Amino acid sequence: MQSLKILLLGVAIGSATCLPASASSSAWYNSEGGRVRLVTSGKADEAGRLQGVLDIALKPGWKTYWRDPGDAGVPPQIDISASTNIADATLSFPPPQRHDDGYGKWAGYDHPVSLPVTFTLAAPGQPAVIDADIFLGICETICIPVQTRLTIAPGADPDNAEDAALVKAGLATLPATATPDFGINVLPGDHETLIVEASFPGTPEAADFFVAGERDYMFGAPTRSESEKDGKLIFTVPILDRPSTTPTDGGLHYTLTSAAGAVEGLLPFP
Repeated sequence: MQSLKILLLGVAIGSATCLPASASSSAWYNSEGGRVRLVTSGKADEAGRLQGVLDIALKPGWKTYWRDPGDAGVPPQIDISASTNIADATLSFPPPQRHDDGYGKWAGYDHPVSLPVTFTLAAPGQPAVIDADIFLGICETICIPVQTRLTIAPGADPDNAEDAALVKAGLATLPATATPDFGINVLPGDHETLIVEASFPGTPEAADFFVAGERDYMFGAPTRSESEKDGKLIFTVPILDRPSTTPTDGGLHYTLTSAAGAVEGLLPFP
């Protein structure tokens, strides 16, 4: 928990507001471990969905978190409540890597990363201004919060080819949708254990399983074993905390990685 305390103590230092940008991308916000900006494709589709990325340019040696940061970090967050004609913003995540900072194991990225964001317009076809409060943690030997407001008027530069290409590249990094041949099957566990059987191309040594602690769930690092029945790879994940009542809607996001790529999906609440 020490890294969480360090992170929270620095929140005020990491706060800043960036000036609005009359373009499909915001100004950069600079911090000690890197810089952050929002980029959009400039044009929403007919349903009012506007694609973008949270562009995180980490300095060498610095890391940032996946959607589940473990028990001592914070996931990237975006608040669009101050925006005009923006009803929702949903972050998506490329496949993470597993890290150990000496305080605990967590999932994240040790390289510059673009997190795709889908903005939904409240009134499709009408002008919109994205006024987003961004909060994320970046870590070297300690973790530092990055808190800033990033502003974009996407319609001011709707045909910016460079921004559109960056968004397209960010979307291309996302895991594919899980299939029976590349995905997981939940096996019987108990109140304190999640057990999944993984199917994937490539060697077992290159495979890893990440499950997001959401809806008051918290998970530990998985252990690996092979099924005695068919030799398939089994991941056993400790359930460190859980809600008092098991949710009945939705599920938990997971990502399964292998030498041949990555897939993602939802698994039932254990």
